Amino acid sequence: MEILFYRYNNICEPAIIGAFEHFGITVHTEEREMHDKQTTPRQCAEAVSSRILKNPPAFVFSINFFPAISYTCEKLKVPYVCWTVDSPVPELFSNALRNSYNRVFLFDRAQYEYFSPVNPACIHYLPLAADVKCFERAVLSMTEADYAAYGAEVSFVGSLYTEKCRYDGLSLSDRTRGFVDGLMEAQLTVYGANLIESSLTDAVIREIADADPNFYRGEDLREGADRYLVAHQYIGMKLAAVERERTLARLSEHFPVTLYTRSDTSALPRVDCRGGVRTLTEMPRVFQASRINLNMTMRPIETGLSQRIWDVLACGGFLLTNYQAEIPDYFEIGRDLETYESMAELEEKIQYYLTHEDERMEIAIRGYEKVAAHHTYEIRLAQMIRILTQ
Repeated sequence: MEILFYRYNNICEPAIIGAFEHFGITVHTEEREMHDKQTTPRQCAEAVSSRILKNPPAFVFSINFFPAISYTCEKLKVPYVCWTVDSPVPELFSNALRNSYNRVFLFDRAQYEYFSPVNPACIHYLPLAADVKCFERAVLSMTEADYAAYGAEVSFVGSLYTEKCRYDGLSLSDRTRGFVDGLMEAQLTVYGANLIESSLTDAVIREIADADPNFYRGEDLREGADRYLVAHQYIGMKLAAVERERTLARLSEHFPVTLYTRSDTSALPRVDCRGGVRTLTEMPRVFQASRINLNMTMRPIETGLSQRIWDVLACGGFLLTNYQAEIPDYFEIGRDLETYESMAELEEKIQYYLTHEDERMEIAIRGYEKVAAHHTYEIRLAQMIRILTQ
């Protein structure tokens, strides 16, 4: 079997290519967008159609959903398979999602339940996975010097989203700012449920959408896009920035906290800020050497497990994450990983596991074993292929 993989340099692409090749699938890649981020939908469609016509693949694959590829595959009668790794994905509001040659896999069950009614036969749920073999190589090569360099009591790896927050740059009325601030404060007290989208008024949605000249406006959007995108892409991203800065600042008052990020850290004077780390080589060493790895799932991921959860566990790291509704579907809380549902519980569990080393290590080992046995890319793509061949 031969497939065409449309790449744009997503961090998950190499692992997925390796997993396809593990099954004996020949992977051809279209890489224009990896080198030219100004690639237009028309150029994307032309590149894919040219490759299909020269060498028809069993299917075209991409990370996240590209309407231009979907329309091209529909026209040429070639299946288009994609797998989301982000939320939100604005392109899912394109009418291209209705195409019959789509095979769309969504990692967040809430995302799946929202979009699947558009094209029930062609949209599926599939959680994310981990590149266990790659991370094992990084971890098993660690030296005592690595453990000393990357070791931490409590660590967090990731963006603070301050530089990605489009909401901050909008010119809005004081009334709308106050409304959104109150809504975010309410949401910060609730884990496992999203209050924002259903609470937005039409007036607030219009004001926020109109305030950004770059608000997502595809040529063929379905109804409901504005509400969803304001809730998730604007307020949700702002909420992630507030939550991450506020959580790290509070924890740093009581515990040694190490942060690996390329974001601005000037608001976190008590945190040991060390800059960014390389995903495939340095990040696994941080996860392995840190006594507690903290995860804060951004709120646009409503029920699903973010990539960070799978990666920490695949590196044999102890994970303490905010509660997500899908966690019990894959892991036993308190046995494979730990969760929190409030700041008070987070602080309590950090204090507990910093003073219960044997229990912490046992949980880290079991979490790794669970991911290695059941949640590798090879296992996940085998599940995908079974669905594709039904």
